Amino acid sequence: MKHRIVFFVAVAVLLVSCKDEVLPKPKAMLRLDYPTAEYVQSGTDCMYTFDKNTLSNIKENNDCSMVLDYPMMNGSIYLTYKPVQGNLDTLLVDAQKLSYEHVVKADNILEQPFINEEDGVYGMFYEVSGNAASQSQFYVTDSIDHFVTGSLYFYAKPNYDSILPAAMYLQNDIRRIMESLRWKK
Repeated sequence: MKHRIVFFVAVAVLLVSCKDEVLPKPKAMLRLDYPTAEYVQSGTDCMYTFDKNTLSNIKENNDCSMVLDYPMMNGSIYLTYKPVQGNLDTLLVDAQKLSYEHVVKADNILEQPFINEEDGVYGMFYEVSGNAASQSQFYVTDSIDHFVTGSLYFYAKPNYDSILPAAMYLQNDIRRIMESLRWKK
């Protein structure tokens, strides 16, 4: 009889212990989908025009610098206009230095030259990966009269994995700004 009780207890223990191990669910990541970008002409009174995303709100300053605010992404693209007055080398060095100030926190900075000979627009796009304050920077110039720099900033602590979908979306907008930028005569 004693053997039967031990046998039933052993079988009961085996049956109870054969369940899968209980593990907590991993934290889920929020999926961010943004609408397809639609563009319109910026229509500013400045020395340049470009296509802007209809999701952005434009805030123009008197010196033709402006902010393209994206409230749904909690970020902005800052554009700064400077006239070229024999200081093109200084403007180029400043724009490049601004991009490389993020190298401390960045994992990588990818440079992508931009040339539009037909419309006289030349520049550089910097894609910054990692937990840097700005995920993208760029400049464009006609090398004679006009110089525009731009930077992308989010109103949140830099966390590359979290802001990556919004950063990629806005990098496409920056490329569109560069491609559509035209100097006014």
